[in-house]
Amino acid sequence: MGFGNVGHFYTLFFIVMSMKENVEATNSSISTLKSSYNFGKSFLGLNKCNACVGTSACKKFFKEEIRFQSWLAPHLRLPPPDLQTYSGNYTDDGESWRPVEISRLSSKEQHDLADKRICSNFNKRKTCSIEGTLKKTERFQKWMAAKRLTPDLVQGLPVQFLRCPSQRLLDRIVRRYCEVFDAGSVYMTHLTDKDRLRLLYTLSVNIYPIVLQIFPRAEGWPFSKYLGSCGRLFVSTSTDALASFNISGSDMAADLAYQLLQIIQNLSTNDLNYFFYFTSIDGATFGIFHDGRLFIRDTSKMGIIDKQQEKSMYEKKTEETDIFSCLSSDCPPTLSSCANITEKQNVILICKDLLPYLIAGKFPDSTQESIDKLLKDCSKNITNDLEARTFINELMEILRPWRTCDSRFAYRYPDCKYNRLIA
Repeated sequence: MGFGNVGHFYTLFFIVMSMKENVEATNSSISTLKSSYNFGKSFLGLNKCNACVGTSACKKFFKEEIRFQSWLAPHLRLPPPDLQTYSGNYTDDGESWRPVEISRLSSKEQHDLADKRICSNFNKRKTCSIEGTLKKTERFQKWMAAKRLTPDLVQGLPVQFLRCPSQRLLDRIVRRYCEVFDAGSVYMTHLTDKDRLRLLYTLSVNIYPIVLQIFPRAEGWPFSKYLGSCGRLFVSTSTDALASFNISGSDMAADLAYQLLQIIQNLSTNDLNYFFYFTSIDGATFGIFHDGRLFIRDTSKMGIIDKQQEKSMYEKKTEETDIFSCLSSDCPPTLSSCANITEKQNVILICKDLLPYLIAGKFPDSTQESIDKLLKDCSKNITNDLEARTFINELMEILRPWRTCDSRFAYRYPDCKYNRLIA
């Protein structure tokens, strides 16, 4: 080898070594950067599983395909651990991102209180396994022995949604439970002990992720899309609270109020013969997606009645309570009876607590006078379901001409434009 070739060799050698050092330095800096937002099991609540929602979204969290909003910022820090909901982003391909909501089953304070209550009531040792303690309870032992989820197994749970459960509803829950690999059967034989505890725990704390699974958005139900869970966090599509649109113009107000009335109608009359009712409503009960579509974003004050079940089955019974009755509220829980609830309840609630803020003072005098008269009569004079249906139809008729057709209402555009052209 000549001296010229030797010189070229050493030059090439130093270039390669320099590149290697740069790559190692880059990898080291990336590793350091990632460690600034890396998190352990405690933030997600995985250290408390299987007293949690599930693990179906954990891989996406750890692969950074689900990110908290702050992860898109330069400092890449986790948000505070004591919030109940977080804004986030979700991807399936690593390139296109969509906004999501990352939620805890309940507030961290309530979770901590419930965990402490479990250990103090059932375990006198210094160390306590939340999962192990709950598995020893009488209710869970009944769940383990059961082949099918029956009304007596959810009796006394603190959520309004299970106040008057039918067998048909409970079968739907088991059949559509997404946190297991082998769903589809009404029998619980495919559920392991960890699956049963996760389902029972979720039903005891917050029914919302279960509602999203059994009444999916893809089938036309007015709920967010369930995207999975990890520990005590679950992920769903993002919405803005209806209350944030109270100052909108007449066209937006008319569109949202019209959708609200449609939802109230469908909660009472649908192909599956379920009647969904609210015990209370506020500006955060409903939300709006980016395409302008209105959905229900909070089911904590929602109940359900199976219209195919005999009314005598809904007579109030004495319910025994246990630790599962006290995981999200005071014990015993205070729930409304289903026996006398009718369609007018939903209508009266939106007349009192939503519509006046959404459509008051938004329209010309003659239109506004008609709306105000209807709202006044609704909140004071509706006495039966027929009058409630009449109110909805009359108000929808007033609002219909005020629903403009433009791209801001993406959920019905350009269909509305096309329909007008062929009308």
